Amino acid sequence: MAADADAWLEIDLAAIVANWRKLCARHPSGAVAGVVKADAYGLGAGPVVRALYAAGCRQFFAAHLSEAVVVRAHAPEAMVVALHPPMPGSEAAYAGHRIVPVLGSAADVARFGGAGILHVDTGMNRLGLPMAEMAGLGGFAPGYVMTHLVASEEPDDAINAVQAGRFAQVCAAFPAAKRSLANSSGIFLGADFASDLARPGAALYGINPTPGRANPMRPVVRLRARVLQVRSIAAGDSVGYNATWRALRTSRIATVSVGYADGWLRSLSNRGHAVFDGAPVPLVGRVSMDLTTFDVTDHPAIGPGSWIDLLGPGRDADAVAADAGTNGYEVLTSLGARYQRVWRA
Repeated sequence: MAADADAWLEIDLAAIVANWRKLCARHPSGAVAGVVKADAYGLGAGPVVRALYAAGCRQFFAAHLSEAVVVRAHAPEAMVVALHPPMPGSEAAYAGHRIVPVLGSAADVARFGGAGILHVDTGMNRLGLPMAEMAGLGGFAPGYVMTHLVASEEPDDAINAVQAGRFAQVCAAFPAAKRSLANSSGIFLGADFASDLARPGAALYGINPTPGRANPMRPVVRLRARVLQVRSIAAGDSVGYNATWRALRTSRIATVSVGYADGWLRSLSNRGHAVFDGAPVPLVGRVSMDLTTFDVTDHPAIGPGSWIDLLGPGRDADAVAADAGTNGYEVLTSLGARYQRVWRA
């Protein structure tokens, strides 16, 4: 860690590669892509793509065309896909950077033809071609067809079987096309969700694709924050904006330089904890823009310059998300630019 760093984010590239390989083993029916949208879920598209490419990954999915262009620079011979519908007039950019478009309308098909992946909506009702409009495509023969699962992290949700059945109908209409179906959790749903190309994202980065069960993925991130100051306060004194927390005893309060501008969500105010030497350190008071406060009364070893873990061993993104009332995806993708990032091979 640099001497002048106040917060330090370590990304374990070897763990990302190991997670990809584990997903490949779980999906023997076809290839497994790397979904690297949103700057590889906030962890750095360049280093992540290079690591996966070196390990043999040859299919990558981004969201925006601009993201896909960045991916192309790090994966020269890979299939690189932009998930968002291509805008009119973007044809030259897609062709020039060899980006595969995802086609979700008859107008998209008319502009790009068989050069793209046909996205058929089987229940998300967000993007993609409605199944009722498939007949309007005439003799169109896409190289791939795909759909997007609604609730794959909930294996008992009936929508999963409904979507699998609808996707089978889609594939029957395009028998020569390859299929792309499962996301991270979909890979764990069984044979009905196997396809030619799976598209995991979150599981690559250590988020549990099987909520409620043990996480099969390796942890990827560790976020540490340096204590800037420790002060003693009397019983009854408050901490932070709007005095939302008051000490019940004489207390020691440590302040670290991480706040909601760094993606440490404001909804974590007075909830959850950090970790020091394997033990929990309660978060107290409001998370502010640049600072967060912790009750270190029971940790006399913590002083100015000490490091505490916000994410890492014993405290993963899913655990933080549970305290924040969100999911691990938002925790990772919210991580801000002010952290000193370190990528470990």
